[in-house]
Amino acid sequence: MSEYDFILNFNLPDTHVNLDNYLESLATEGCDDALIGIGKKGKIALNFIRESSSARKAVYSAIQDVKRAIPQAVLTEVSPDFVSLTEVAKLLGCTRQNIRNLLVKNELKSPKPIYSGTPSIWHLSDILNWLYEEKKYRNRIDPTLLELSKVSKDFNIVRELETVDSKEKEKIQLLLELDTGGRLKTTKIHI
Repeated sequence: MSEYDFILNFNLPDTHVNLDNYLESLATEGCDDALIGIGKKGKIALNFIRESSSARKAVYSAIQDVKRAIPQAVLTEVSPDFVSLTEVAKLLGCTRQNIRNLLVKNELKSPKPIYSGTPSIWHLSDILNWLYEEKKYRNRIDPTLLELSKVSKDFNIVRELETVDSKEKEKIQLLLELDTGGRLKTTKIHI
């Protein structure tokens, strides 16, 4: 059994309900291993430190506990997932410049950001996995954090996919199946 430290963010169904009712219900339904943040109206964040045999089981059980307590709550994000280079450096105990240099020197193999801007944002699991496999940072990467970041990424991607129109999703999937010569492997796409 390992301890997994993660955050679940939810939108609340009713912003006019006394939050004490939610807090009591959360404690009753098994969320007593979470620090609960209610600073933003209509939202709730739960920072769990949950003991489990796997990250997936820890996150699944926490979501189920929250949904039993607040059935209409809508999961909006699972963390740790989205990170800047500064956050990665802090997790690994090195400088931001060190991580940036690794990415620049290995541009073809290094993970690409999901947002390129100021600051650029990556999926934590992509960075950690790359550093673990390619750059031999195994001694600096907590295996539970790597496992948890993969689970968080999966949840967040699936949650985002729910917002994509199903017909557009099919077209996009076909476009992603282009072979290296730019030819479709399957059928012609009608736009």
